[in-house]
Amino acid sequence: MKHALLTVLAAAFPFAVLAAEPPVPAPNPSGPPRLSVPGYLAPDALDILAVLPAAPQPGDARDRADRDIFKATRSLEGTPRWQRASDDARASPAEMYRDFACALDLAITPDRAPKLTLLLQRSTRDAGRAIEASKSHYQRQRPYNVDEGAVCRPREETGKSFDYPSGHALVGWTWAQILAAVDPAHAGPILARGRAFGESRIVCGVHNYSAVQAGQLAASALFATLQGSAEFRADLETARAELAALRGGASAAPQSCAAEGPLVSPLTLAAPAG
Repeated sequence: MKHALLTVLAAAFPFAVLAAEPPVPAPNPSGPPRLSVPGYLAPDALDILAVLPAAPQPGDARDRADRDIFKATRSLEGTPRWQRASDDARASPAEMYRDFACALDLAITPDRAPKLTLLLQRSTRDAGRAIEASKSHYQRQRPYNVDEGAVCRPREETGKSFDYPSGHALVGWTWAQILAAVDPAHAGPILARGRAFGESRIVCGVHNYSAVQAGQLAASALFATLQGSAEFRADLETARAELAALRGGASAAPQSCAAEGPLVSPLTLAAPAG
């Protein structure tokens, strides 16, 4: 089970999983070379199971709400928000920078911001460890394995991995908190985009609402714990300087940003009538 979970994590977040061998670049057309990087935290630095609420149980109030929300959001199939959710499933560093470009009002690529990218990679490695522990513990089924309904991505992408908490929500909120700390002038739009990144998993139908909430809570706990690492704090300051320098000559955000606003506005979560 642990091997299967690591395989799914590696596919979703190729920069999150630490290999046993030394860092070796590998082909990665959608981002920088895939490097095996260490996290900032010791394995026992954060007991994520002590932070998260227990996963919903079949038939309880949270489980019923999750199922209602899954059914209601199937009506988004074929809409622009559905396509955004599909796009948000791709989470290489290059694609994550693309996702946050409008919020940052700046187009960034990994090769032009290597220090910021390494900061995010190492923090995501810590996030991956938290996800591994909690998914294995709760083993909650994904919503499409409980109720019938379309999903926005091939089901093979999630394989036999579990629902609670959402790894994409955890990684998206981790990125949002770090980018907001690096660029506080744009903190509002950055955090809104991070929230929408997690909600994309609900729209897509691959995670329950409670799993996204838990993923974002785990990310907040992780970000707070990272403050205790002197190395993280130093890298954060270095990334701030790098981003400030980029603003002097970097490319502007994409012209499509005007159309993005409605797609990342808060998701209306209403149960279906009847």
